Amino acid sequence: MEKRWVLASDCNDGTITKIAEQLNIDRSLAQILVQRNICDFDQAKDFFRPDLGHLHDPFLMKDMDVAIARIETALANHEKILIYGDYDVDGTTSVALAFSFFSQLTKNIEYYIPDRYLEGYGISNAGIDYANENGFSLIIALDCGIKSIDKIDYANKLGVDFIICDHHLPGDEVPQAIAVLDPKRADCPYPFKELAGCGIGFKLAQAYAQKHQLPRETYLQYLDLVMVSIAADIVPVVGENRILAYYGLKKLNSNPCEGLRALMEVSGKTENYSITDVVFTLGPRINAAGRIDHAKHAVAMLLCQVDSNSLEQSELINLKNTERKTYDQDITREALALIGESEILINRKTTVVFNESWHKGVIGIVASRLTEKYYRPTIVLTKSNGHVAGSCRSVVGFDLYEALSGCAHLLDQYGGHKFAAGLTMQEHNIDAFADKFEEIVSASITEELLTPMIRIDAEIELAQIDGKFYRVLSQMGPFGPENMSPIFVTHNVYLAQHAMAVGQNHLKINIKQQNSPIFEGIAFGLAEFQNILQPKVPFSVCYTLEENVWRDKKRLQLNIKGIKVN
Repeated sequence: MEKRWVLASDCNDGTITKIAEQLNIDRSLAQILVQRNICDFDQAKDFFRPDLGHLHDPFLMKDMDVAIARIETALANHEKILIYGDYDVDGTTSVALAFSFFSQLTKNIEYYIPDRYLEGYGISNAGIDYANENGFSLIIALDCGIKSIDKIDYANKLGVDFIICDHHLPGDEVPQAIAVLDPKRADCPYPFKELAGCGIGFKLAQAYAQKHQLPRETYLQYLDLVMVSIAADIVPVVGENRILAYYGLKKLNSNPCEGLRALMEVSGKTENYSITDVVFTLGPRINAAGRIDHAKHAVAMLLCQVDSNSLEQSELINLKNTERKTYDQDITREALALIGESEILINRKTTVVFNESWHKGVIGIVASRLTEKYYRPTIVLTKSNGHVAGSCRSVVGFDLYEALSGCAHLLDQYGGHKFAAGLTMQEHNIDAFADKFEEIVSASITEELLTPMIRIDAEIELAQIDGKFYRVLSQMGPFGPENMSPIFVTHNVYLAQHAMAVGQNHLKINIKQQNSPIFEGIAFGLAEFQNILQPKVPFSVCYTLEENVWRDKKRLQLNIKGIKVN
């Protein structure tokens, strides 16, 4: 499917000139900084030189003082503390961080992860009952709980106290827990609102260490876990998250915790990790434990000590990921066949597919793959615990949650946000729901939104790219949401030699302009251009710049995202 190329809007020319001169950098790079609201020397200095000293005081977060006081009481009275978290990457890293940190202070501590299939997302009655029956008087809940009004009321009746550490948007009411740490609370003055759940756990540890004058290493040692959660939970890599991600990547690449080190080993990549590498290499493996079996295995791996069974634990996790891939591939193939065999589904502006035997743990991944293929709002449904469960994915610019709201009368439950959601319904409502969802989406979505888009940061000439250009560019990392790796466009380029198809549908090309060196390029999924591109015929490319390392030799390479023949 051909993609729209959209060039970023113009910035203030005077500001670009000022930044370029102050930093002695290429104007195109200065333009990208200004686009990212870095408009003066001091802002640029903070951006290029992340500093742990710029982390905010954790006590700025509402209820942090109350949370620390309650933990102090629990420790003084030798109360049993239960660390409770979600079953995804953010949840399991949060639990590993909080459990490991507070284990330094007490032995009366355990962790609990709900079963994805038996208990579902968030705080469960089963978890509260477990705490009550086993003498836990304090639960610290991470990456969940902000909407668990009734569950916290139930815990309060049993005399089980809760500290909630969440980063999701609260509803109209905040649970009646002892403390609710969530920067997205309307009454929370904390300056940075986009921490991941593990980031909230990190701030809790930082606050305790700060108050008790413990060495900074007692909480900074967990920066690699925080970074993994930032990467996997797709939170903005700006502000405080960027500082945490920067130093977390440094730790991962130099001295990772034993569990992550072992997981890196079994994954086949042991060095030079970027945020993207974490997203595609470590994240899916950690997630696979909760998708296929139980997320407690992921926490056990992350808590491994040196000379322990870390390799054994990581191999178990890797095995679950291999199992997840098999389910993922099989279900994706079956779903694509369902669509391909149905003229009605092919011609719709939405995709809704159902098979009662599909594995619930991977339908979200399958929904993402179908969205990539057909680029339209997509819902994948399967049977689970006597009802139909669904994972939903949207396209950029279309509010999926609002569309689901229009189908609420056909659903038992639904929740999520603009781009991703989950739902449950009765099986007899599937056809009516699919038709209603199609009707609502068709009435409001535009053809433009149904065409994937490449956002281009700057137009440059190949001659601008040299060692200094790339060094400055690489210091803009770590890259991630709201600070993505810049995409450049260059027009009127020519083949330096014939294009060559490689691997599965990929293209390798060498290109040049009149006054430029020859640049190597790799274009994933664009092998169809092999016979379209001809010597002496100009074309345009949009791309990111990366360093290709082969046998200890480094060279710049264009990672080509799109090609247009002029």
